[in-house]
Amino acid sequence: MSQKKHLAFPNKADSVRLAIGVMGIGTSGPLIAMSAMPVLTLIFWRNLGGAIATFFMNYKRLELRDREGFKWSAIAGVVLAAHFVGFFLAMRYTSVAAGTALAALQPIFATIFAVFTGHHVSRTSWFGMLVSFVGVLFISGVDLHFSWRAFQGDLAAIICAALAATYVNLGAKAQRSIPATTYTTICYFFCALTALPFALIQGEFFNFTAREWWIVLGLIVGAQLLGHSMFNSVLKRVSPAIVSMVVFFEVPISALLAIWWLGQKPHIGIWFGVLTILAGSALVVLGRTDEN
Repeated sequence: MSQKKHLAFPNKADSVRLAIGVMGIGTSGPLIAMSAMPVLTLIFWRNLGGAIATFFMNYKRLELRDREGFKWSAIAGVVLAAHFVGFFLAMRYTSVAAGTALAALQPIFATIFAVFTGHHVSRTSWFGMLVSFVGVLFISGVDLHFSWRAFQGDLAAIICAALAATYVNLGAKAQRSIPATTYTTICYFFCALTALPFALIQGEFFNFTAREWWIVLGLIVGAQLLGHSMFNSVLKRVSPAIVSMVVFFEVPISALLAIWWLGQKPHIGIWFGVLTILAGSALVVLGRTDEN
C-alpha cells in the first residue's frame, strides 16, 4: 500500500461513522467527571451494559469456541479494566482537558513498545515523542503547581495511556482468530468481571439516584456503542493511522463539553500542553506510516 493510499481520506459514509465515533467517545470524560458513583462500580456497570448490548446485537455471529482468541480477549478485558481505573481517576482528579490529552499518549507508548520488540522507528516518530514529552511537562507542571490531587490525576492518565496501548495489542492478537464482535463481547464481559469484586468491596452497588443511572446509560450508548463500535466498523477500509488521528478530536470535544457541563476552565498552560501533546502524537502516527 502506498503512502498516499495509506493516508487517503475516508469516503463520505466512513467519514460520518468516524464523526459519530468521535462525538461518542468525546462524551466519556465529562460524564465520568459528572458522576458520583464509585469508580470501580461505574466501570462494572458500564462494561456489563456494553457486553450485554454487543452480545444481543451480534449473538448470531459470535464464535466462542476458539480458545486462543477467547484467552487473549479475556486478558484484554482485564487490562481494559485497569486502563479504565486510570482514566476514570484522571477525570475525577484533574481537568477533563488535561486527562484526555494525557490519555491520548497511547500512540507514544505503542511506539515505545515497538522499539523494545525490535521494530524500526522513524525520525518523525522520535521527534513526535519528544514534542509530546514537552506537552506532558507543561500539563503536569501546571497541575503540580496548583494541586497535588490534579498531579495525581495526570499520573493516572499517563498510566492509562500505557495500558490502552497494551490493550490494543492484546486485542489485535485476539482478532487474528475471532471476529471483532466476538472479541468486543468477551473483552467487555471480562472487564466487568474484573471490576466486580472490587466494586462489591466498596459497598455501594445499587443504591444510586436516577441521575447516576442515566450517566451509566450515556456511557454505554455514547462511548461504548456509538464510539468504539463506529471506529471498529471502518477499520477494514480506513487506515488505523487515520483512525488514530481522528480519535485525537476526542480531546477538544471532551474539553468543550467539560466547559459547558462542568464549568471547567483550565489554565492557559494546560491548553498549551494539550495542543503540544496532540501535535506530537500526530507526528508519531504519521511517522509509523513511514515504516510501512
